[in-house]
Amino acid sequence: MNRVELIQSLMKQKCLANYLEIGVFNGHVLFRIKSTFKIAVDPEFTFDAVRKIGKTFINPYNLFNKYFSKTSDDFFKEDAQDIFAQKKVEIALVDGMHEYEYALRDVENILHYLDEGGVIIMHDCNPVTREAARSYKEWEAAGKSGQWNGDVWKTIVHLRTFRKDIDVFVLDCDHGLGIITKRKPENNLNFSIHDINSLSYEDLHANRKKLINLKPADYGYEYFKLKPF
Repeated sequence: MNRVELIQSLMKQKCLANYLEIGVFNGHVLFRIKSTFKIAVDPEFTFDAVRKIGKTFINPYNLFNKYFSKTSDDFFKEDAQDIFAQKKVEIALVDGMHEYEYALRDVENILHYLDEGGVIIMHDCNPVTREAARSYKEWEAAGKSGQWNGDVWKTIVHLRTFRKDIDVFVLDCDHGLGIITKRKPENNLNFSIHDINSLSYEDLHANRKKLINLKPADYGYEYFKLKPF
């Protein structure tokens, strides 16, 4: 399972439609999603009008895309209230800046507009090497080479510690797909903000199941009662 397969399965089998994507980059995921309500947020889209037209021929649903070339913080301050006044978010993909504080703000902002049956999917929640879990400054200093997941996983720890109103876990696939729903949490953690900031990659590596509630990839089908893609 990867994020595209999960999104498409949820849309087709659970009739979820209203889609928000934060961190669109080259549109690898966005352009493949079939929905007449797609909100794309990125401070620097890496595609032009010609690519948009080409992707619309391939997938006519892209005709309805709405693009916001700005940071997600600015989008939620300036646009979200109007955009989601009539239609709640039913599926959101968070794949923006791969740092704890940024990802946390994105999730908490989305939760204000998330439908009761909606799903937030976070990419990059399970780095499998110390290098992949580097800070942005470290990754930048290395020439932005190699896989970079950052410390998005700490967002999972934070939510599992402080939010008693949502269920949070990570599927062990596609660099770790964090799943957030408005269901009763399976369990919670007991950390302070200081504790979370002090966690290292070695802590994650030693206890992934406890910290990020890591589940096998197939658990996604069971949790949402989906047929395999």
